[in-house]
Amino acid sequence: MAATVEQIKSLRQLTGAGIMDCKDALEKSDGNQDKAVDLLREKGFSQAAKRSGRDTTEGVVEAYIHNRGRVGAMVELGCETDFVARTPEFKELAHNIAMQVAAMNPAYIAESDIAEDDNRPPAEVTLLLQSYIKNSSMQVGDVVKELAAKVGENVKVVRFSRLALED
Repeated sequence: MAATVEQIKSLRQLTGAGIMDCKDALEKSDGNQDKAVDLLREKGFSQAAKRSGRDTTEGVVEAYIHNRGRVGAMVELGCETDFVARTPEFKELAHNIAMQVAAMNPAYIAESDIAEDDNRPPAEVTLLLQSYIKNSSMQVGDVVKELAAKVGENVKVVRFSRLALED
């Protein structure tokens, strides 16, 4: 089935994917926008995985202070270009991850960072495996991959720090 201009435009606004990618996804899904979004997401994740080895020399450092100044977190979110680092979506993700760190107190970024003697569940202590506080059906790592797929660059959490006053 041939995709209409309106369908392509709608899908592009929804996903941020390229025109030809939207057209191909709509044709493969017989015009079903939900299936087309899933196809684009899968394609984006596979492309993001290919880019994961690239250097992330740009990015932002975002701070979040919560609970009347009793808890704070800083996150460095990296990307490949300053163009992406200046986008509202990138800045929003950095802010949301800082909120995640403040709220959930992870100890590690990725599962590969876990110390051998740490027997706590990885989903509890690893930032990228935690349920995302803004959408509990997704993990933080999925949200980062989704942005990487959308912007076409490697995006990664470089480091984080959390401070809290003792009770």
